[in-house]
Amino acid sequence: MKKKIERNYLEINSLNDLSESKDIHDKYSFQLKETKDFQLNKFFYKNVGKKHNWVDRLVWSEKQWIEYSSNENVKTYILKKTNDLAGYFELIIHSNKNEVEIAYLGILEEYQNQKLGSYLLSSAIKNSFLTKPTRVWVHTCSLDHKNALSNYISRGMKIFKKETISL
Repeated sequence: MKKKIERNYLEINSLNDLSESKDIHDKYSFQLKETKDFQLNKFFYKNVGKKHNWVDRLVWSEKQWIEYSSNENVKTYILKKTNDLAGYFELIIHSNKNEVEIAYLGILEEYQNQKLGSYLLSSAIKNSFLTKPTRVWVHTCSLDHKNALSNYISRGMKIFKKETISL
């Protein structure tokens, strides 16, 4: 039996539209991974995605992971609590369209339910606008964290497309 999945595509067109999270997390910091480490991208993909049916990349070879994570248009930011990994987001810069895609964003399970999602998304949106795109977009689905869609909308993103898919 196939399962119906609701997928929403959202966008934000200006940093001025960001309704930034008011939560301040003194013990947390973000770091852009300057050195490309495919193992880190793979680690987060597998660990954040395991409860949300992120399966597309599980079949990737090491070469595919290396090619993806070393692409100059892919930016990986790591959220840390002191020195411990807590979450991440990946941005894909689509220069030809002057837009940035928030490809993946998530928090490791042991750091969930601490209001870090809004903090993580606010940072992803702010860092996306560093390249001055005309829009930043993302897609989420009914398999993602139960608060994902409301978080995107609360940060100022607007739904521009909806679809139902079967898995």
